[in-house]
Amino acid sequence: MKKVLVAFAAIAFITTLAFTVGDPLPIGSAMPKADLKMKDISGKEVSIKDAAKENGVLVMFSCNTCPYVIKNQERTLAISQYALKMKVGVILLNSNEAQRSDDDSFDAMKEYAKGQGYKWSYAVDKDHQVADAFGANRTPECYLFDKNLKLVYHGAIDDSPSDVSAVKRNHLHEAIDELTAGKDISVKESRSVGCTIKRKS
Repeated sequence: MKKVLVAFAAIAFITTLAFTVGDPLPIGSAMPKADLKMKDISGKEVSIKDAAKENGVLVMFSCNTCPYVIKNQERTLAISQYALKMKVGVILLNSNEAQRSDDDSFDAMKEYAKGQGYKWSYAVDKDHQVADAFGANRTPECYLFDKNLKLVYHGAIDDSPSDVSAVKRNHLHEAIDELTAGKDISVKESRSVGCTIKRKS
């Protein structure tokens, strides 16, 4: 009987997870939750649409503590700076609602962003609404949208999230170059590697 109950509990958990996470946003999709206002480290309420610039916007799901975020931090800074240079807006979202009273609190986010020298929005995705709408599961995980807020690239910053010395292709950099040049994105999707987003149970 105990084994049966455990099995039912596991099925219930998986079912809940499926409804919570959903499938990844397909390439070509319009941006969901574009106007949703979120609390930014500046103290202001911002939306992804607010962060967009002339050529589009880069949305990155991130946090303060994931080893993969930390391992990719220099790459995050570099690609964010490059995106702004290419007139692509940048917004990082912290969707770790299950850790909001701890290392991913708003105050911790402000401290982390200050230490890293962020020059762009880093906002609280309350109740992981945007992550759920995007089907985002990892930190870091990137979504690049064009000027019409259509998704053109989804995945990792490059092809070696675990080891910067082994990078052979900078997926996001190439996608930004192709986007701003008016070209089709040659690699539209790649596999995000990182920690799972800590959703509320």
